Amino acid sequence: MPEAGDRRRFFRINDEVDLYFRKIVAQEAREDSYIDENVLTSAALPQIMAAVEREMDSLMARIEAARPETAEYLKLLNYKVDILAQCILNQSDLAREKNSYQVSLSASGLAFGSEQALSEGDFLELKILLPASRALVTTCCRVVQCRRNPVKEQRYPYVVSVDYINMKEEDREVLVKHVVKRQLAQIRALKAC
Repeated sequence: MPEAGDRRRFFRINDEVDLYFRKIVAQEAREDSYIDENVLTSAALPQIMAAVEREMDSLMARIEAARPETAEYLKLLNYKVDILAQCILNQSDLAREKNSYQVSLSASGLAFGSEQALSEGDFLELKILLPASRALVTTCCRVVQCRRNPVKEQRYPYVVSVDYINMKEEDREVLVKHVVKRQLAQIRALKAC
């Protein structure tokens, strides 16, 4: 049951995403959000490959049971693709810059660890790579809270909570679908244990 004063409008999940953010001025925050069609960058490739791999695992188990030779062929093909992806990553300096964050994500906002303290009311531009959905959402947000991280984590001494602003409905739908998809995957993983 939600606590008194809990104003959440959407489901919230804990997830791992690639997150890029920068402080902006209020005038820049008026720009609409958008889904970036160019998701397949070398920086995003490892996360997208991992998300696809997780989706493939359950299918592969069923294929192995029904057609072991086909499953073996598909595993070799997957290995070949992994080698090609690794070659691409080795040629990219961006791949060495890991921006993976554990976040609390919903379609109305997000909370993430930060190296720096931000002030309530600060505006940020966010780029959120959702590997499991193969989408890159770019949006503006407003900091609603910044507090000391209760987990004594050296990399992120602060936890920043933000609300999205000027988000288009179709972009919000991408986030809602992502949250539901990840929630179902997490429930299936718990049942499998």
